[in-house]
Amino acid sequence: MKSFVVAAALSLAALTSQAQAQDAAAGEKVFVQCRACHQVGETAKNGVGPVLNGLFGRKSGTIEGYNYSDANKNSGITWDEAVFAEYIQNPRAKIPGTKMIYAGLKDEKRIADLTAYLKQFGKDGKKAQ
Repeated sequence: MKSFVVAAALSLAALTSQAQAQDAAAGEKVFVQCRACHQVGETAKNGVGPVLNGLFGRKSGTIEGYNYSDANKNSGITWDEAVFAEYIQNPRAKIPGTKMIYAGLKDEKRIADLTAYLKQFGKDGKKAQ
């Protein structure tokens, strides 16, 4: 019985990892629409929008060299999955006065996929292995 439980747990872990990889791959496709303003990766630079490397766990308005709106700098937000999901659905509702001009991403699956993709990138832009 004990070996069955261990085998089941290992199978579940493998499926979870595979699902996350699939979500990240789908999220990369979602990110195509974000690329007009944002970059990720080791060579990412601020553009119309700030670099999104290391987004989760970071305080809003803190990427060096990017000119944030006062609304963003003073929002008090620390990015996590729930805050990001709410923000990306309607940025101007979450942070009134933000410079981000984006109608919003409404589909929860696509938001989850985008989140999985962005979570791969550390502060240095390297993908977690």
